[in-house]
Amino acid sequence: MSAQNDKISPDSPYVDMPTGDPSLPEGWLEVVSMDMEAKGIARKPDGKVVFIDGALPTELVTANVHRKKNNWEAASLFAIHRESSQRVTPGCPHAGLHEGACGGCKMQHLHINAQVAVKQRVLEDNLWHLGKVKAETMMRPIEGPTWGYRYRARLSVRYVIKKGKVLVGFHERKSRYIADMETCKVLPPHIDAMLMPMRALVASMDAREQLPQIEVACGDHVTALLLRHMVPLTEADQQRLRDFAAVHNVQWWLQPKGPETVHKMQEGGPELSYSLPDFGIHMPFKPTDFTQVNPHINRVLVTRALRLLDVQKHERVIDWFCGLGNFTLPLATQAREVLGIEGSDTLVQRSLDNYAANNAQRGEGSPLAPTTFVGRNLFNMTPALLMADGNAEKWLIDPPREGAFALCQALADIHQIRTGAKQTGVPSEEQPDVLPPLPEGHENWQFPQRIVYVSCGPATLARDTGLLVNQAGYRCVQAGVVNMFPHTAHVESMAVFERVN
Repeated sequence: MSAQNDKISPDSPYVDMPTGDPSLPEGWLEVVSMDMEAKGIARKPDGKVVFIDGALPTELVTANVHRKKNNWEAASLFAIHRESSQRVTPGCPHAGLHEGACGGCKMQHLHINAQVAVKQRVLEDNLWHLGKVKAETMMRPIEGPTWGYRYRARLSVRYVIKKGKVLVGFHERKSRYIADMETCKVLPPHIDAMLMPMRALVASMDAREQLPQIEVACGDHVTALLLRHMVPLTEADQQRLRDFAAVHNVQWWLQPKGPETVHKMQEGGPELSYSLPDFGIHMPFKPTDFTQVNPHINRVLVTRALRLLDVQKHERVIDWFCGLGNFTLPLATQAREVLGIEGSDTLVQRSLDNYAANNAQRGEGSPLAPTTFVGRNLFNMTPALLMADGNAEKWLIDPPREGAFALCQALADIHQIRTGAKQTGVPSEEQPDVLPPLPEGHENWQFPQRIVYVSCGPATLARDTGLLVNQAGYRCVQAGVVNMFPHTAHVESMAVFERVN
């Protein structure tokens, strides 16, 4: 639940919070937890929940309320009367609640260990309140560098005539304005050091009022800057970009219109790529391709996911939402056969290219397992489509924030039909829950024995976990958080499911 909703759902973890202490001085609030937007949560003596920007669990505070609904209020921290032992000074001067503060990192005032603990609690609360599931074991969190980790970033650009200067960075908290940032400690040091030179570059360009965005994409050895420009660049502007690239050792990519117009400004040069050394995999990518923001965590994440999946040489694996092959290619070093399924045709082609390049590099001595990539809308899954992909002993699911509801629902429908909990036939007003019959030969289709689900949204993971455990015949044997985005409220997580025999 966020303070964007008018009512708190009965399934919300906040309904179980204790009522506020009436013995406290008037207006004082005791903060008991944090929500998914890094707001402190308190409850008034009358039972109303208050979401407080800047407040931390265990603190006694007073707050300025700026929004009221029937059973909750939104507020900002006014004063701290008892400070949390986990409160720290933000590492970035632009973080905080002050006017013009950057909205990129909302948890810098909380110790990094406590940040991870809060995210773990968010995951557990969502699993229980939304999915009605408790993982049998909570895994140790995956952690990595807490600063300089953000290898991908979309920086907004604006030439502010009234101020006579250019702003390059993220938006202010709760504002469409760009924060006046001179530094950003979650960006890699070489990008952080480039922010002020970027301002000077844009200010010097003829097109400075028509350059809305610079996207940063860092590989292991190459840094690409993708410039969105609304008007054709003059030769003088192009030379300014070339000079900047030479000084700062970056590669310019240009986007004059839609995503299909993205191209490298100067052909040649090294390839933008990252590696997965545990598997001997090299992954070229384009600045517009989806890749994980934090490469340090990604390497550990892939290794742990495959260890948990425990793929054997005789097994077939399906990688759902496979992207450019981040998990698929490592799986192909372990399995008998792999199928990667992805909704973006562009990423399917990138996966094919990456598979071919890595296979050629490995040679005849250690080839990758036979691997097929298929483009398909995974938000329109049915039992028949699911069975058409054949048997696989193991699944890996790595969906976007929307989750994998249709996929999990199809799996649940098959289980429900086979166990007789749901009937097949023709749906009607009298029998709306009747499902289409399973395809001919469905008796030969087998459920995957183990599923590893990597999630970037704890609420959708919880929803899908509820389907898998309560309707599809699985146990949630392990779950845990992945601190992919330190100092932000974003919760990345992982869960492991095993078939109940």
